[in-house]
Amino acid sequence: MSTETYRLVYYSRNLTTCDADTFAAEVNDILATSRANNERDGITGALMFNAGCFAQVLEGPLDVVELAFERIQQDDRHSEVSLLAMEPIKARSFPNWAMGFVGMSDDNAARFADVAKASSFDPSRFSGDKLHSILRDLAVEEERTAA
Repeated sequence: MSTETYRLVYYSRNLTTCDADTFAAEVNDILATSRANNERDGITGALMFNAGCFAQVLEGPLDVVELAFERIQQDDRHSEVSLLAMEPIKARSFPNWAMGFVGMSDDNAARFADVAKASSFDPSRFSGDKLHSILRDLAVEEERTAA
């Protein structure tokens, strides 16, 4: 296992077609599985969903981050999985989150709605740095709201 920490940023299209309650259960399943795997593997990060897309940041040792990304690419709930950034980092942006789901608070949902409107939430228009920044800002707000 490598000791250097890497950040991977990607987006994908959501292929889950179901009602809101079933989708919420799907997201909860994704989060529960991700948190268990990430805790085991020393990965931190955040996940965001809006307008039919997932956006996620993963941080950790290169080998386990790559394995997690491979699992995501093979997950039938995702399509058009697109890597935006993969780079070594000095410090984690989500050190306390095995996998945070950001944008849940009303304030963050409203703020992200503005981002989604401005871009039609086409994550392909974002750089890895921009998407990372959005998720980091939402995570900070989620932590502040929870406190």
